[in-house]
Amino acid sequence: MHSNRTSTTCGQKWSSNARSYCSLRHLVKNQNVFSFVFSRSFPFSIDTQMALLLHHPFIVYNTKTLPITLLSTPKSPVFRNPRNRAVKCAAVAAPEISGDGKEDVLVDEDRGRVDVVGYDWTEEWYPLYLTKHVPEDAPLGLTVFDKQVVLYRDGKGELQCYEDRCPHRLAKLSEGQIVDGRLECLYHGWQFEGDGKCVKIPQLPAGAKIPRSACTKTYEVKDSQGVVWIWMSHKTPPYPSKIPWFENFDRPGFKDISTIHELPYDHSILLENLMDPAHVPISHDRTDWSAKREDAQPLLFKVTERTNRGFAGWWGREADNSTPNFLRFEAPCNLQNNREIVGKDGITNYFSGLFLCRPTGQGKSMLIVRFGSTKRSPLANVFPEWYFHQNAGKVFEQDMGFLSSQNEILMKEKVPTKDLYLNLRSSDTWVAEYRKWMDKVGHGMPYHFGHSTISMPVEPAVVEHAPAGFVASIAASLPAKGGIGIKYAPNLANRYFRHVVHCKDCRNVVKAFEAWKNGLSVVAALSATFAILFNGRQWKALFLLATAMFVGGAYVCSTVVAMNTTNFIRTHRRL
Repeated sequence: MHSNRTSTTCGQKWSSNARSYCSLRHLVKNQNVFSFVFSRSFPFSIDTQMALLLHHPFIVYNTKTLPITLLSTPKSPVFRNPRNRAVKCAAVAAPEISGDGKEDVLVDEDRGRVDVVGYDWTEEWYPLYLTKHVPEDAPLGLTVFDKQVVLYRDGKGELQCYEDRCPHRLAKLSEGQIVDGRLECLYHGWQFEGDGKCVKIPQLPAGAKIPRSACTKTYEVKDSQGVVWIWMSHKTPPYPSKIPWFENFDRPGFKDISTIHELPYDHSILLENLMDPAHVPISHDRTDWSAKREDAQPLLFKVTERTNRGFAGWWGREADNSTPNFLRFEAPCNLQNNREIVGKDGITNYFSGLFLCRPTGQGKSMLIVRFGSTKRSPLANVFPEWYFHQNAGKVFEQDMGFLSSQNEILMKEKVPTKDLYLNLRSSDTWVAEYRKWMDKVGHGMPYHFGHSTISMPVEPAVVEHAPAGFVASIAASLPAKGGIGIKYAPNLANRYFRHVVHCKDCRNVVKAFEAWKNGLSVVAALSATFAILFNGRQWKALFLLATAMFVGGAYVCSTVVAMNTTNFIRTHRRL
């Protein structure tokens, strides 16, 4: 039965803008209008699908089950129920309701109780860093949720990981240095090695023994497929078999481009974003050749697997009535999107987008992104790797504004996502699946935002005014301690601190082009001086031409540096 009721209780008191806003909310919820808006079909070519997969961040043990009652949370008058929010707006027609009383464009709502499973967030392997970017001569400070750790290579080149504090007076060991293969605290010079044993205390009297308690807490780390993984539990021995293994990355001929990014929003917000293909045509319109806003349309999702450790399924365009892309999410926070394409020669080519996320505290996360395939476009070989790194940075910056605000709202509202989100079947299926999985295991995390349950952080986030945690060789130059060249603020909204400080390749690129820019600028100044001093026309013309070339070269170098260190700003936001 269709309902055409109209609410006029507060309509006359609202401004025209408010009425327009609520009218728009009705239109979005109206399935007929939704179908009309997204009915335009724009077929993808194979090249475009591959670009879509390879250049955007969406691309592509069991214990006894225990019953738990749905969380009862305080609800504001407006957000009492996402199904009824529209009638709280203004004088507009209510959406059409299908015969069974449900708005069938929305993801089905689970009724009754939520089943939870035994879960301990520490009994997992977390992606800590890309192996190739771990510095050879300096410690690296990192975090997993609220646990701070320090990673370094010892004198044998082996990876060691400790709690990031000196047992003497709690100074950060990541602010220290490597001396003879040992990690030295820069406060008083205590040195540690191997299993965290203290082997040197400069202030100790001659002949005195080092106290047995002068040791650091250690963490188990493993290098697998180019990623350093850390086991966070000190109560349960590590299970090497739980380290994720990604089959495509072990295939013959498989090549990937890997980047690492630190981001200013919660890991659950990040994962939502990465498993949301529907936002790409809008948010990343014309970022490269693969995303166009006119391609926004309904998508088709088929969930084929739900377990206590995650979910998996297929997705594609509803217009094509096919689901060629396979997505898998697995605890604690690993996401992959794969596709197989059989060529005309009968050879199967494999394409993967892999996203390894690490919670780094309240409202912060770190992400390792790996795009790879067994067949690359010849065009991809033309561009240097740093170009793809800066393009990935641009993609994250396009999402950053609304993801950060989404994080703020979740923290402020303190209610489950079902009371805030309006999940559409044709765009948000993976998001709903992820939040429902959080309902199962969130009780075993420091905090979580589930579909029907939440647990807020017990302690407020600690804000460091002199943050450590970057490469120690530059940590002492952080803004609170002097500044990094012309880079002033260690702000995660800044591309330099989100990516470049963590990427050895991009740091080298920035340094090299900075040096070339300075050198070309000096040579250009000398050439211009000679052009002024020489009287002959030919000499003047020659030096002026050379000056123009050197200035042009310096400009190109400056542009490359800016591409790697400057945030993307949307055209309508630029001053």
